[in-house]
Amino acid sequence: MRNIPMIGLLEAYLIGGLGGYVFYLGNLPLPWVLGALTFIMLNQGIFKRPIYCPDPLKQSGFLILGLFFGLYFTKDTLLTVAPYIFPYVLSTIALIAVSIINSVLVTKWISVDKITSVFGSIPGGLSEMVIASESLNARSSLVVIFQTVRLLTVLFMVPFVVVHTFSGSGSVPAANIISSAYEFGGWQYIWFIPAVIGGILLRNKIPAGIVIVPLALTALLNISVIEMATLPPLLLIAAQITVGIGMGKGISFADLKVGGKYCFVYFGLTVTLILVSFGLGTILAAMTSLNLPTAILSVAPGGLIEMVLTATSVGGDPAVVSSLQLIRLLFIIIVVPPVLKWYFGRKLEEKTA
Repeated sequence: MRNIPMIGLLEAYLIGGLGGYVFYLGNLPLPWVLGALTFIMLNQGIFKRPIYCPDPLKQSGFLILGLFFGLYFTKDTLLTVAPYIFPYVLSTIALIAVSIINSVLVTKWISVDKITSVFGSIPGGLSEMVIASESLNARSSLVVIFQTVRLLTVLFMVPFVVVHTFSGSGSVPAANIISSAYEFGGWQYIWFIPAVIGGILLRNKIPAGIVIVPLALTALLNISVIEMATLPPLLLIAAQITVGIGMGKGISFADLKVGGKYCFVYFGLTVTLILVSFGLGTILAAMTSLNLPTAILSVAPGGLIEMVLTATSVGGDPAVVSSLQLIRLLFIIIVVPPVLKWYFGRKLEEKTA
């Protein structure tokens, strides 16, 4: 601990916590994540003060959120999700197809190549898209910028629209649900140890493993005969602030300026994709017994964490949203990059020939 600049860490949490509290007072969606992210980003951009938040600390925030999400799962969740997998995969494929078509079309009017454009706008993991694009000689710096624009647009737009659209549907803020159900679990907290160890060991071996593994293991224990303890609500808030700080630290005004006018183009593509996802979510709700908030948040091209947190505040089913978002995440990360690499690699070979 002597090597850790505690003052810098304390400063980061003061700024992030203040941002979260301001957003909370303003009744804004995902206050502790987006508030911390916004204040940290502004602090770096305006005051030019670097933020200290080591990566293991950010990862711990993701891990804790994975534990919380796993507690939403029951035996009924698996029976509930099973009938929706096929139509959901179809909606995911449709969303990806729209993203690819739109990102290719805009290259006719801007000086960005098709490979860079596709990998910069597809709703997948930022790091996975950058790695895949590098292998095809795309402009990876632009991929990072465009994916950052996409991430920020989704993070702020989807929760805002969904929360304000469904705020009157009898929903209860997640924090209130968790706090009202919290009781100290004593020795029962030992059941979280396998999930924590699994998340740490497999964090780099499974896509988004630091969230998925704790979530999956906690869910498996929760649907078994084991009685899982509830986690303190302050721990959930601390985890959200930590994630917000880590995300805000990674977003630079300088990087966004590099993209220049093209940032607005990819902002427009993301807004279009969000609107398409809302339409697909509405269709999914009409075809199945899912309620509208759950269906829309399941299809929305946002992060798993943000969409599940939003679901808890608008009367959606967090377990169903996390299950379907996991399917989408794995599909995009495992299937999409190899298919795009094969397609564009073949095009490059034909061009060379």
